[in-house]
Amino acid sequence: MSARLRSASSGGASSGGVSSGGVSSGVSSSDASDSGASRGGAPSGGALRRGDLRSGELRGRALWLLLAASCLALFINWSLAAPEHLPVPILDQSHAGPLELWPFGADSRGRPLLAYATQGARVVALPAVVSGVVVAVFAILGGLLRAAGWSRTDAVIAGFSEVVSALPRMVVILVVALIVPRDLRGLLPLAVVWAVLAAPGAMDEAAALAHRLGGARFVEALRAHGFSSARIYLVHVVMLNLRPVVVRQAAEVMMQVVFLEIALSYLALAESEPSLTHLDNQHSWADLLSQGYPALVLDGVPTMHALALGLGLVAMVALMSHALERAARAR
Repeated sequence: MSARLRSASSGGASSGGVSSGGVSSGVSSSDASDSGASRGGAPSGGALRRGDLRSGELRGRALWLLLAASCLALFINWSLAAPEHLPVPILDQSHAGPLELWPFGADSRGRPLLAYATQGARVVALPAVVSGVVVAVFAILGGLLRAAGWSRTDAVIAGFSEVVSALPRMVVILVVALIVPRDLRGLLPLAVVWAVLAAPGAMDEAAALAHRLGGARFVEALRAHGFSSARIYLVHVVMLNLRPVVVRQAAEVMMQVVFLEIALSYLALAESEPSLTHLDNQHSWADLLSQGYPALVLDGVPTMHALALGLGLVAMVALMSHALERAARAR
């Protein structure tokens, strides 16, 4: 009797085990079918979200790049179309507003403010671009030297950074401006000097980024995968990793050079002295600010449109710099 009970209980347990095994196998098969559907059929929700984020990021970068390119193209076009001298005064359209004289109005002698804007663009366009290129070259050099692992150059770069960083920038700029002969005065030599003074910061930031990548170990790892030296340094180091630092430093220095020119020209106008950044027959964007400032402190001076134009040009330069930085930002 006990033997029959034991056999029955063991049979029930075995049958329960089979049923439980059938349930577990059924669950696993459904999971497998779900995972198979997610792999072989439509993409999962996480993959869709990542794809949407990536496409949105690419669209945002394209918009920022388009904005920066548009501002730069406008400045370059103005610099090429700038007249050598201001137009002949027409007193009948003195202080004309933008609605009366398209697109920006006229000054106190009836000359269009568009001529001031285009001449100011000619003064700053080429020096700003050159200064950005100089800083970018220094930043790339600092990053490449750290990635290559050339420790012998660390002392030279450190000494250069300490000496240049200790110099007061504005004093150096004024000294250089006074040394340059009057006939050769312009913003370009001042812009190059300003870029050299800003180079140590760019080199240090690029070198720090290359160090975080792994330096020479990063290069050796890529070389072990069969990549050539040109592709490693130009593509993987500069384009893919140093690009945000290089572009941001260049854009900031370009903006600083424009602001430097406006500041120096405004001081020269305030003191009735010849400008240190351009010839006497040319005019700076500082002229617009100088013409528009009395509208803030005096009543009845109709020059607010000149001040708005000058501040708008300054804001456009800052926007271009910010757009370049956002377009080159790391993912």
